[in-house]
Amino acid sequence: MSIYYVCRIAVAPLRKEPSDRAEIVSQLLFGDRVAVLEKNEKWCLVRTNHDNYEGWMDPKQLEQVTALQYNDEQSYKYISALTFDNRLVDYAGTTYYLSPGSTLPFYQEGYCYIGEQRFEVKTEPIIPHPSEFAAKVEETAKFFLNSPYLWGGRTFFGIDCSGFTQMVYKLLGIALHRDASQQVEQGQLVDFLASAKLGDLAFFDNEEGKITHVGLMLSNDKIIHSSGKVRIDPIDNQGIYNIELDRYTHKLRLVKRFV
Repeated sequence: MSIYYVCRIAVAPLRKEPSDRAEIVSQLLFGDRVAVLEKNEKWCLVRTNHDNYEGWMDPKQLEQVTALQYNDEQSYKYISALTFDNRLVDYAGTTYYLSPGSTLPFYQEGYCYIGEQRFEVKTEPIIPHPSEFAAKVEETAKFFLNSPYLWGGRTFFGIDCSGFTQMVYKLLGIALHRDASQQVEQGQLVDFLASAKLGDLAFFDNEEGKITHVGLMLSNDKIIHSSGKVRIDPIDNQGIYNIELDRYTHKLRLVKRFV
C-alpha cells in the first residue's frame, strides 16, 4: 500500500493527538504532500514533505498518489497567487477557494492534478522565485495585515507567527521550517538591529530563553508579525512595543537574514 498522499481540500488541520479535541499544531493546504506513518479507521499520523512536521489528521482529506507522483519535485512548482480569489473547480463542478501559497500539483494548461483527480484552475498561478524577494516581500507580508491570529494557522483566515513568516517566504520561493524555534536555526545572523533590513526575521524569547515568537522586519525599527492579528509595530533593541497597550510585548533575542 502506498504511504504517499496529497491534501485534496483547501485547508486541513494537523492535530497533536488523534482526537477532534486535540490541539491543532499546523495546517495542510491544498496540494501539500505527506507521508503516512501510521493509520487507523479514523486517523492517520503524517509527516509533511515541505517542512517535515508531524501531526494527526483525517485521512478522508487526503488523496493517494504513487511514489513517482509524490517525488516529482518539478510538478509542484506552481502555487496560488497573492489574491483572495484563488479558485479551483473539480470534476463535479464544485468550487474550492484556496489561500495564497497553496500548491497546484502537475499544473498544465489550466488544470492541476492530484492522483487521478483533475481540477480546473480558475485563477492564474505563479512560480515564485527568490530573485523577486526584495521587490515583493513588503507587499506579500502586508497582504496578510489584519488576518486573525490562530495557533497552528497558515491562511489569511487565521495564521500564527511562524505560519505567517513561512507563508510569506513560500510565496517568494524560499522554504522555512514550521515553528519559530525551528526557523531560528536557519539563515545568517545579523549582528545588530540597526543593520536589519526589509525581509529579515526577528526572533523573540521568553524568560526561560526559549524562542516563542517571530516577525518580519519592514525596516530596522518596524516589524510586521502575527500577535492577536497580523499587525505592524515599532521595534527596538528591547523588543516589540505595542502602542495600543503602551508596553513591550516581546523581548528581542536575535535577527536572521535568509536572502
